[in-house]
Amino acid sequence: MSEADFVMTDHPAWMPDRDGGGTLRVLGSVDGGRWLVRTGGPTAFVVEQLVPAMGKPAYDVFRLPPDALTELPQLAQSLAGLGAVARFRAGNLWEALGTAAVRQMLQGAHGARLYREFCRAYGERIPLPTGEDYWLFPTAEAVLALSREQFEAARLTSKRGVLRDAATSYLRHASVWQSLSPPRLIEHLRRIPGVGLWTAHAAAADWSNDWAFYPSSDPTLRTWARRAAPDYPWPSEERAFTNFWRTLTRTHLGPATVLTLAFGNRHGNPTEPHP
Repeated sequence: MSEADFVMTDHPAWMPDRDGGGTLRVLGSVDGGRWLVRTGGPTAFVVEQLVPAMGKPAYDVFRLPPDALTELPQLAQSLAGLGAVARFRAGNLWEALGTAAVRQMLQGAHGARLYREFCRAYGERIPLPTGEDYWLFPTAEAVLALSREQFEAARLTSKRGVLRDAATSYLRHASVWQSLSPPRLIEHLRRIPGVGLWTAHAAAADWSNDWAFYPSSDPTLRTWARRAAPDYPWPSEERAFTNFWRTLTRTHLGPATVLTLAFGNRHGNPTEPHP
């Protein structure tokens, strides 16, 4: 049993357990390993091996540095109040890329629901020791094998092109992509037809847990920054917010961004669309 002050379960792959007291997620690895991660509420988690692998799932712990956000103390107090926040990285780069492609332009709760339905319909089923079943995100090979009618049945017709192009590119370049730094990875992902700035940056952040590369224009980030510091007159225009956020956070852009998203995850997820 490991502990943090808060475990982020923002990714749509997290599911409530059968008792409703925690959440669970199965993380795969490039060598075929499978790991079950279970939270016992917001602070404790257990990692259990299902299929042998070379290493355990990676997670990072974030805390707000004491010298961060000094110009906006209400926000600093809200984020510091989260304490030590743990977040698991995506199990593999394809999952990060495919998930970001599905979530782009879809409302938060709606996008999460479609994501889970897509996994249940076409992903690998994993029987869990708890007696429950879990479905992984469909592999790149599985996505390429789906017909137009199957995408229609999953209500993801609009995502068929980008998911197929992303799967083709991933299978061709995965070995190179996995060794790239986030900035270089983003450059390569942007070359995929249909993969825009939001998808590339969100995938890189999910894969690396370096949240300095998450799109600062993201509506979810803007929503929870305002709710964490409701007394501040935040810029309402997207570009103005982005510029202000980068100036405000300075060298602490990554921790401030992920902790603001964690604040939202802690207090409930908004349903604003991603640009």
